Amino acid sequence: MAVPKRKTSPSRRGMRRSHDALSISAFQECPNCGELKRPHNLCTACGHYNGREIVSVEG
Repeated sequence: MAVPKRKTSPSRRGMRRSHDALSISAFQECPNCGELKRPHNLCTACGHYNGREIVSVEG
């Protein structure tokens, strides 16, 4: 059975984990209402996508 011969140092452990951080989500301003929305997704505030109203939002 494979067993490590030496203890992994905190520096080496941190370098291995350097790619595990969560990235910040991208947001765009909706051209219709100005709310922030995810790119290529329907605006939850006004229901518009690609310049058209897809879902009518009550409110």
